[in-house]
Amino acid sequence: MSVFESLNDTSNQAVDKGEAYLQKSQEYYKLKIFQQLTSSLSLVLKALLIGGLLLIGLVFLAVSSAIAIGNALDSIALGFVIVGALFLVLSGIIYLLRKHINNTVIKTISKSFFD
Repeated sequence: MSVFESLNDTSNQAVDKGEAYLQKSQEYYKLKIFQQLTSSLSLVLKALLIGGLLLIGLVFLAVSSAIAIGNALDSIALGFVIVGALFLVLSGIIYLLRKHINNTVIKTISKSFFD
């Protein structure tokens, strides 16, 4: 009977170790999800705050530049047209570089996500 008792003890130990492994794995995934959630939320919040301030600054710079160019050319409307055209050119350049921007974002985020 000692063989059966030894087999029973070994199988009980295997079950206990399996349960401990599952519990530790569950704890790990909870922590990993929490880490990813907080880093994503932090990234979005920083992007909104910094992006909002940059947008306000860009609006002020665009209006003041348009007025300055308009005063230099003696036509405020022409100053606004030139600044508007500059924004369209910049938008076109960013549109042409969109695949490169997507790849850079995916590479950056995948490093933190899959670590």
